[in-house]
Amino acid sequence: MRYFKLLFAIITFSFFTSCEEVVDVDLETAPPRLVVDASLDWVKGTDGSQQTIKLTTTTGYYNPVIPVVSGATVFVTNSTGTQFDFIEDSGTGLYNCTNFEPVIGETYTLTVVTNGTTYTATETLYACPDIADIIQDNEGGILGDEVEVRFFFQDNGDEDNWYLSRFDSEVLPYPEYDAMEDRFNQGNVMFNFFSDEDLKAGQTVAITLNGISKQYYNYMRQLTEIADGGAGSGPFQVPPSTVRGNVVNQTDVNNYPLGYFRVTQAVKTDYTIQ
Repeated sequence: MRYFKLLFAIITFSFFTSCEEVVDVDLETAPPRLVVDASLDWVKGTDGSQQTIKLTTTTGYYNPVIPVVSGATVFVTNSTGTQFDFIEDSGTGLYNCTNFEPVIGETYTLTVVTNGTTYTATETLYACPDIADIIQDNEGGILGDEVEVRFFFQDNGDEDNWYLSRFDSEVLPYPEYDAMEDRFNQGNVMFNFFSDEDLKAGQTVAITLNGISKQYYNYMRQLTEIADGGAGSGPFQVPPSTVRGNVVNQTDVNNYPLGYFRVTQAVKTDYTIQ
């Protein structure tokens, strides 16, 4: 009997100590790709002239530093050929424009030239409705134990529309996004919501609503599905395919970049939990 007790103790000890072993996985690093973060958002109440585009590259999984792309030529043109130059804040990979002119229904083309390679993307600026109302429900969530913040807006029934909502809060480690379409709500009042059991009175939830293109809607739906654990993703799995944006490498189509060039109108508001 003592033998079996000793054997059991050894097995149990081995099990728990093996759980603490650090496994260093040798991951292959693919050649770096350009990453384009070009979200030109015209927030209502502003003239939209101040815009920033960020250029970086992909890097190894264990690399704590994201490499920036400096010295690139970056500009956006509209349908009449007016060019808006984005000038880098030296060495940061951040390219700023101070005279951008947002116009509803206008089509814009982004051009990025770096290391002898030219990248382009085209997007149209869509209108965004106002946020009509915000309500709070202290018995929200599936189990009724979360504080829920819900906002409402009026869809334009004369056209097809797509929207992106974003919630920022101190209870979130990163923003929460949701892409929506009006296919089943044409011309009706639409809504979206955010809930969390850790929300408390006095905390703020920042709400952003963007009017977006159908192409960007499809792109964001893929990203949010993967982020939420769909499409077969998991902690040790990779997405079934790379989610590609609308930026095209004009020099070598196979060396495609990551990221997206979007131009949207947006509304922003803050709600304080009661």
